Amino acid sequence: MEILRTPEARFAGLPGYPFEPHYTNLGELRIHYVDEGPPDAAPVLMLHGEPSWSYLYRTMIPVLADAGQRAVAPDLVGFGRSDKPAQREDYTYQRHVDWMRGFIEALDLRDITLACQDWGGLIGLRLVAEHPERFARVVAANTMLSTGDDGSPGPAFEQWLKFSQEVPELPIGGILQGATTSELSPEVMAAYDAPFPDESYKAGARQFPALVPIRPDDPASEANRRAWESLRRFEKPFLTAFSDKDPVLGHLAERLRDPIPGAQGQPHTTIEGGGHFLQEDCGPELARVVADFIARTK
Repeated sequence: MEILRTPEARFAGLPGYPFEPHYTNLGELRIHYVDEGPPDAAPVLMLHGEPSWSYLYRTMIPVLADAGQRAVAPDLVGFGRSDKPAQREDYTYQRHVDWMRGFIEALDLRDITLACQDWGGLIGLRLVAEHPERFARVVAANTMLSTGDDGSPGPAFEQWLKFSQEVPELPIGGILQGATTSELSPEVMAAYDAPFPDESYKAGARQFPALVPIRPDDPASEANRRAWESLRRFEKPFLTAFSDKDPVLGHLAERLRDPIPGAQGQPHTTIEGGGHFLQEDCGPELARVVADFIARTK
C-alpha cells in the first residue's frame, strides 16, 4: 500500500485550532487525533465525516474540555493529519470501521460518549453496534446507518455523488462552504484544504461518497443490517441533535432514533440555523447539548 503523509507545515497557524497533535500507529498507518481535557475523564469521541477532519470540531473541543470531559477527535484515515493511502481501492467501508476500531483499542477508550455526524455515524454506529460494552451513550447529528433497503437516498445525495465522482478537482473548502449556513473566511476554507496538497492526497475523499450503501446488494449492506439488529437492543442513552437546514440528512432523525430503545424518552433536539456541517455553524451549541446530555445521563 502506497501511503501519503501531509507535510506538517501545511497545518501551521490554522485559525482556531491550537491543539497539540497526538498520533497512534495501526500497522503502517499513522492516525492523528486531538486529545483535550482531563485525561482521566470519560472520553467524548467525535467522529467527523466527508470531506472534513478534526478541524470541524475546533469550537466544540474547548466547551467539552471546560465541562470536564476528555475530548478526543481523530482524523479518519485519508483525512486531516492522518496518513492517506494513495489508491481509491485502498478504502472500503469495512476498512474504515476496522481502522477506527483499532484506534479505540489502541487508546483503550471505554465509557465512550460518541458524538458523530455524516460518515462519523456510518462508522461510529457500526462500532456502537459491534462493541456496545465500550460505549456509554450516543449523540447523533445529521447522520444515518444506511443499508440500501429503503430505495433512493434522495436527489440531494444523488447530486452530491455525481459531483464528487465527476468534478476534475475536488474543492474541499468549497464543499464545506456549500454545506454550511455561515460564511467561511478564506483562512477557514484554507484550513479545510490543508490536508490535501494536491489531488493525489484525495483518494479517500473521492471514494467516501461511493461507499455509502444505497443498494441492498452493496458490500456493506449486510454488515449494516446486523448492526441494526444490535442497535434495536441498545438501551443506553441515545440522542439525536440534527440541524434544520441539512437537505441531505436532516429529515432522517426520526428514522434513525425510532427503532433504538435507548432513544425513547430522550430530549431530542433540533439545532436551528445549522447546515449539514452543523459543527461549523453551531459548534458551541452542539457541544453544550452533548455536555448536558452526559450530565443528565451519568
